[in-house]
Amino acid sequence: MLNYGSICQAFSIILFHSFHEMIRFILLQNRQGKTRLAKYYIPLEESEKHKVEYEVHRLIVNRDPKFTNFVEFRTHKVIYRRYAGLFFSLCVDITDNELAYLECIHLFVEILDHFFSNVCELDLVFNFHKVYLILDEFVLAGELQETSKKAIIERMGELEKQD
Repeated sequence: MLNYGSICQAFSIILFHSFHEMIRFILLQNRQGKTRLAKYYIPLEESEKHKVEYEVHRLIVNRDPKFTNFVEFRTHKVIYRRYAGLFFSLCVDITDNELAYLECIHLFVEILDHFFSNVCELDLVFNFHKVYLILDEFVLAGELQETSKKAIIERMGELEKQD
């Protein structure tokens, strides 16, 4: 028997999932298509991950710079930004706010730049565990958790002291 409380709870769950923005995956790839960081917030088989990485790279690497940094990908969209020789890509739901995610990419790059003092591709390769730590401070389970650059940098400083 359904009561008023369970109906309200079911309705709030439906609303939450209907208007909830979620990152499906984050990729950092160089111009040659080598993936330097990949974080998936949805379950995918290893073979499917490689396929996705290849398809995303093909989609964005040769796009004209005059075009937007948003491109449809399967039933979702990829928001990407190029910094030097690296492409930072996020896959999100088709209805999500592109500009908000562009800002998120930029904030992530600013944090990396601050943490590594002018970040480069080699920093990502040789310090991948730190890059994942930074990303985990920023995004949790596909949702943005912290958008304060100062807070993330302070938290990373605390973690560095523990090492």
